Amino acid sequence: MQSGYAVKLKKLFEAAKKARTRAHAPYSEHSIGAAIYTKDGKLSAGCNIENASFGGTVCAERVAVWKAVSEGYKTPIQEVCVVSDAKTAWPPCGFCRQVLAEFATPDTLIHLANLKGIQKTYRFGDLLPHAFDPDHMK
Repeated sequence: MQSGYAVKLKKLFEAAKKARTRAHAPYSEHSIGAAIYTKDGKLSAGCNIENASFGGTVCAERVAVWKAVSEGYKTPIQEVCVVSDAKTAWPPCGFCRQVLAEFATPDTLIHLANLKGIQKTYRFGDLLPHAFDPDHMK
């Protein structure tokens, strides 16, 4: 029998994997899914949505965060899972790391996965040390 945390983590992974199937990725041909758990235990997922004007492209991580915020879920983000179809799991890009800096904490867990499962887990503070965050705007 799996622990409560193992079940929660599997649900996070499956939500990111499912979101990945809805990606619009005609240019990179890489479908990415992301899912997050917020402070209030809510789950939000998103996929990458590409655009012919590359500046209009939005990564899966940002879609998941913006959906959670727009639905009124309570931050900070507790965990993130990013799923790609690559052999080696992909980390969030620089833009996504900056968005996460706004809504996560240094202890937020970032799980990197491919279609077979989670390969690596990092603390957000290790992925983006010395992040520019809301405290800098005070």
